[in-house]
Amino acid sequence: MMGVSVGAQTFFSKELEGRVINQSGDVAATHVINITTDRATITSVEGFFKIGVNLNDTLVFSAVQFKKKEVVVTRSILESKSIFITMEDALTELDEVVVRPYNLSGDITKDLETLKTEPVVTASTLGLPNAYVIPMTQTERILNEATSGGGFIPLNPILNGISGRTKMLKKRLAIEEKYARTERVRAFYADSIYAQDLKIPITKIDDFMYFCEADEAFSGLVDTHDKLKIWSFFRKKSVVYRENNDLE
Repeated sequence: MMGVSVGAQTFFSKELEGRVINQSGDVAATHVINITTDRATITSVEGFFKIGVNLNDTLVFSAVQFKKKEVVVTRSILESKSIFITMEDALTELDEVVVRPYNLSGDITKDLETLKTEPVVTASTLGLPNAYVIPMTQTERILNEATSGGGFIPLNPILNGISGRTKMLKKRLAIEEKYARTERVRAFYADSIYAQDLKIPITKIDDFMYFCEADEAFSGLVDTHDKLKIWSFFRKKSVVYRENNDLE
C-alpha cells in the first residue's frame, strides 16, 4: 500500500524542465511562476528553466517584451520529458506613418525601374570557403568546446567531465533537437486539420504533441518521414487524448 502511495506522488509531482522560445530569440530572464504553489524561477540566456510542479498546477510565463501566457500542467505534460513555451511579442501599435524617400511613388512596379540596386553580397556570391556550411547552434558550439578543448593537452574535456557540465550540455542539445523535430512534424499538417480531423482544439495542439512525444514509438515513427503513418499514429493517439482531457 505504501509503494502505491509513493508511486502516485512521484507521478503527480516532479521537477519540470522546459524552454521558452520566441522568434526574436530574446528570452533571457523570462519569469516562470507556479501560481498554485507560489514557486518561481527565471529562464537562462537560452530560455531554459526548471520548476517544481504538480498535476493541474498553473504556470504563468511573463516578461516585459512578451504577452503573458498561462499553462495548466496536464497529465501529458508530466509524462513528457520536456515542455516548450512559445511567447508572443507584446507589440504596441503605432499610428500609420508613410515614408517615401527618393521620391518613390508607392507603386513597386514603377519604383523598381527608377531605383538603382546593387548586387547582394554574401559569402557564397564572393566565393568564400565554407560558404555553404550550416553554422552550429549556440549549444552545439559550447558542447564542441567543452568536449574537444584545445592546445597540446586539452584540459576542458577533463574539467567539464568532472564538473558534469558536458552532461548538462548534451542534455540541453537533446532537448533542442527534440523540439526541432516535433515542430517539423507538426508543420506537416495545418492547424485546421488537427482541429477538424483529430478534433483537437487549436489551443491544445502543443499539449497533444507533448502527449505523443511521451510514446516511445513516436521518435522512430518520425524518423521514417512517412506522413501517412505519422497521421495514422496521431489519429489513434487523439482518441486517447480526447478521452483523458474530456474533449469528447
